[in-house]
Amino acid sequence: MEKKAKIIIAHASAGAGHRKAAEAIFEYLKDCPELDVCLVDVLTRTNSFFRFSYQWGYSFLVKYLIFSWGFLYWLTDFKPFRKFAKSFCFMLNKSNTKEFSSLLIKENPDFVISTHFLPSEITSDLKEKGLISTKLFTIITDFGVHSFWIADKTDYYGVASSFTKNCLVSEGIPENRIKEIGIPVDSRFLVKYNKSDLCRNIGVDSNKFTVLLMTGSFGIGPMKEIAEVLCEFVQVIVVCAANKKLLSSLNKRQLPNVKVLGFVDNAYELMAVSDVIITKPGGLSISEIISMELVPIFISAIPGQETINIKVLNEYSVGVEPKTILEIKNLIIDYKDHPEKITKLKDNIKRLKKPGTLEEIRNVVRQNSSRASC
Repeated sequence: MEKKAKIIIAHASAGAGHRKAAEAIFEYLKDCPELDVCLVDVLTRTNSFFRFSYQWGYSFLVKYLIFSWGFLYWLTDFKPFRKFAKSFCFMLNKSNTKEFSSLLIKENPDFVISTHFLPSEITSDLKEKGLISTKLFTIITDFGVHSFWIADKTDYYGVASSFTKNCLVSEGIPENRIKEIGIPVDSRFLVKYNKSDLCRNIGVDSNKFTVLLMTGSFGIGPMKEIAEVLCEFVQVIVVCAANKKLLSSLNKRQLPNVKVLGFVDNAYELMAVSDVIITKPGGLSISEIISMELVPIFISAIPGQETINIKVLNEYSVGVEPKTILEIKNLIIDYKDHPEKITKLKDNIKRLKKPGTLEEIRNVVRQNSSRASC
């Protein structure tokens, strides 16, 4: 009996997008009988201080010192400073990820599929030293490309758009190593749902124009103020996530036409019953929105990766970033009163939609591993 091809899908749990992309790939590939698939969070294989610093540092900066994060993003990608930044961060990461390195050396998998730059750089280093013979497939989970994503021994890059591909080409990456396949999302975001049934289950009116308001796991931004303004004109679903203060405040207000939720595990259903989503422009969130053909309005963008995401989408006439709550209100009223504008925006969204992302990832594995033939 032929031995299965061994695949390690690696991510780092700093921000939900990297994890969700890795989980989507894992759920798809695990059913392939010729693959032995393992999902690894690199940060669980580091010491507790490094893990806490990595996760908490990111969360703290984007919640409380967002412009400091933006400056660090720019500085570490600034070409005159790039070599020093990458070298310093690599030495720090390498010294704290020895358990992950040991796992790769022991298993020597056929493929590492990475949805975060940390496992990519560690895998690349081991390849360069001849300690593993693994192929490395890095899935970039934003539309722009920070230099940290580029690792010398990466065999293939999976990217979201032609813009992303061109960014890599400008950095000297050969085109034949770049796969324009999209950002992987859970297959449930690719399903067509019965809106009436979902509205009944969720507890919203299927006949009302519906706005979904959610800004990731932190629940940041002026969500309360937006809900208060919009509830007079449309139905609003607010996902507060970890923002307990917001959840409590909205529950006390009992705003008309507003459905208030905490953490949810059915975002795909909430998107399916909505006409417009107001959200942060994270790469994974955008990919989910595009998959659902939902019209986005962006708020509270993190400087760096998320502002670049908005820039790219603007080239496709997808998504806007109002500067004030009044602008958001006027935009929603305009969409409600002119459904033909929603139709046109959905046509633009379809140009970016890539429903075959997971299949494309599997094909790369199949075509480049002698033991993988699903």
